[in-house]
Amino acid sequence: MATTSPMPKTSRSRKKAADAAESAAAPTTFDSLSPATGDVVGTYPLTTREEVDAAVERARAATQWWQEIGFDGRKDVLNRWKGVITRRIHQLAEVVHAETGKPHADAALEIGLAIDHIGWAAGHAKKLLGRRTVSSGMLMVNQKATIEYKALGVVGVIGPWNYPVFTPMGSIAYALAAGNTVVFKPSEYTPGVGRWLVDSFNEVVSDYPVLQLVTGLGETGAALASSKVDKVAFTGSPGTGRKVMEAAAKNLTPVVIEAGGKDSLIVDEDADIEAAADAALWAGMSNAGQTCIGTERVYVHEKVFDAFVAEITAKASTVRAGSDPEAKFGPITMPGQLPIIKRHIEDAVARGGTAVVGGPDAVGERFVQPTIITGVPEDSPAVTEETFGPTLVVNSVPSMEEAVRRTNATAYGLAGAVFGRKRAAEIAHQIRSGMTSVNSVTSFAGVPSLPFGGVGESGFGRIHGEDGLKEFTYSHAVTVQRFKPVMALTSFGRTAKEDKRFVQVLTMLHGGKALDVKDK
Repeated sequence: MATTSPMPKTSRSRKKAADAAESAAAPTTFDSLSPATGDVVGTYPLTTREEVDAAVERARAATQWWQEIGFDGRKDVLNRWKGVITRRIHQLAEVVHAETGKPHADAALEIGLAIDHIGWAAGHAKKLLGRRTVSSGMLMVNQKATIEYKALGVVGVIGPWNYPVFTPMGSIAYALAAGNTVVFKPSEYTPGVGRWLVDSFNEVVSDYPVLQLVTGLGETGAALASSKVDKVAFTGSPGTGRKVMEAAAKNLTPVVIEAGGKDSLIVDEDADIEAAADAALWAGMSNAGQTCIGTERVYVHEKVFDAFVAEITAKASTVRAGSDPEAKFGPITMPGQLPIIKRHIEDAVARGGTAVVGGPDAVGERFVQPTIITGVPEDSPAVTEETFGPTLVVNSVPSMEEAVRRTNATAYGLAGAVFGRKRAAEIAHQIRSGMTSVNSVTSFAGVPSLPFGGVGESGFGRIHGEDGLKEFTYSHAVTVQRFKPVMALTSFGRTAKEDKRFVQVLTMLHGGKALDVKDK
């Protein structure tokens, strides 16, 4: 066996000095920048792995109190938090505006939806998760059967930057209402929003670390995903979602993933063209197109295609990106997305698409102006990949069957919309997605009782609604014997007579009518 000589004392000293120097040189903070100007909005700590682990342990210690106060106690706390946010909605909207660049009014809209979800989760948790009696069936009639949904413990939430209040709140509020404590890691682009949310909660609950904040870059998110939390809720790209799953798998930690989409809007020949064009433009351009459930593809029946294009082109002439009060949407929050948007537009035009609004020159250093391209090949990246910018591909289809086929021909499956009269609802039910709206866009996100999530590359698991509450729990089934069974089935003392009787009862309950079988 080979041996290694111990390191000389002088070498050990040099190594310690080098490690100390490297540690001293490593940054301990990061800046949040305005995407509109590049100015520093705030400076936040780079939470280390050790600090993440400590936060999780503090949260775990707080779970006892948070669960002991019960559904009613948690409802009271969440409603008081909801009141704080509501009274200061414009203050929070300013933080969202500063870090994302979105207009103040759009920020307030996002916050308003989140407030409504907090109220719904707080008000419905007891009814949907509390203990209830269920039927025990004929075979087990001597048993009283109950089911309840218990909190997992500590939930790690890794939030996005595009809707830094509404989206993570779909996990935070529902996890808290279910009885979990939460460690929240906001996007490195919107740490100030995360700080505001946690601070406002701590005004209501100051004695227990029920909701905590950790800030930082990807390393902090990885530390949270691989920590000893009991579940991870992540919103972001499919690529990062896979990394989160890989990190969580080390501890066999379950995850809920929302990973974007390539949603389409279908326009039938009997649709209200003006309403459809207005909705498509808003769903594609609002928040600079940085919306996971926003529209990126539009399939229009060939009979009304020209009318639709004329309508949406006219409406788009009044929409502009900028940082001034008259602008309809703001900058691209994440600079790395700009070359992707430009590549998609350039490829679509190079391959025969017609830019009826905007085009390659619409992509600037911080802002992207509205771009609508028609006649784009279905294998173009502008059709197959998530663009996440203020662009729309509008293609003509000969039938609604073809519109559905093209809509479903994607690895994603998050959301969608259908505009029409006679067949709109029927078409909507044929779409492979977690959510679809008819004659409106993204309406499902504002309905707290509906689950939110996708399939395929769009992820799995659900937030919002009953499914969202149960996502952060485990079911606990209990049977209590009310009287001795007629047949002692779970005993080695079971007799042949009881075996025969069991089969007779089973046949009577489930055997059905015997079929006549004739020899051929």
